[in-house]
Amino acid sequence: MNSADPQAPGGPGRAWRHMFLALTALLALPGFLPEAEATEPHRPRREEMVTTQLIARGISHEPTLEAFRRVPRHYFVRQEHLQRAYDDRPLPIGHGQTISQPYIVALMTELIEPRRGHRILEIGTGSGYQAAILAEITDQVYTIEIVEALAEWGQSNLRKAGYHRVQAASGDGYYGWEEKAPFDAIVVTAAAASIPPPLLAQLAPGGRMIIPVGSPFRTQVLTLVHRRDDTFQTEQILPVRFVPFVRPE
Repeated sequence: MNSADPQAPGGPGRAWRHMFLALTALLALPGFLPEAEATEPHRPRREEMVTTQLIARGISHEPTLEAFRRVPRHYFVRQEHLQRAYDDRPLPIGHGQTISQPYIVALMTELIEPRRGHRILEIGTGSGYQAAILAEITDQVYTIEIVEALAEWGQSNLRKAGYHRVQAASGDGYYGWEEKAPFDAIVVTAAAASIPPPLLAQLAPGGRMIIPVGSPFRTQVLTLVHRRDDTFQTEQILPVRFVPFVRPE
């Protein structure tokens, strides 16, 4: 059997050209989007957030930037704040707590220098957003929340967004999570009057902890702790305003 000449009138080459032109015309129609963008309308907002809020302000740790491109922040805000999910501002999540602005979450993530294989503890699950960011970098993420209603909501958000490997618990974060220690990094998302000794003890040699330190409802100092064997070095990063570290009554 002779094969058809692709250049001959009516041959398969001409048919493919017509199909290509038809597809090109379809893509040009208003409202037509590739499937990925049609099902992920917030992706352009995330890209804009990364470019204008993070990179423009000096965030350069590529795993952190990639995590922010991937995590759907709108899954981690209350319904009434959905339209502001990607704004450069903290948002209330109830119970006197907030989801921090994207830049602060990115800065805290970058400062602990996370990488694949790291075991990381978060104190203060809140909405679950910080844990999701960390889970894009390593599969060993542990998070604790003392407000039970927030613990349930944060865990629900993580499940909805597909972060099933994050291990979450409800409890007093002051004491860390001794059974899972030591940790390569610890992220504290509420302001403590001083650095809790149990968290220092659970930080692995060479590990890093980022924590806002200072009085409640006043300007605090975002503080980086670096453990070197049995000594701890601290570095003051910048002034911040965080909700206070909640303890049992």
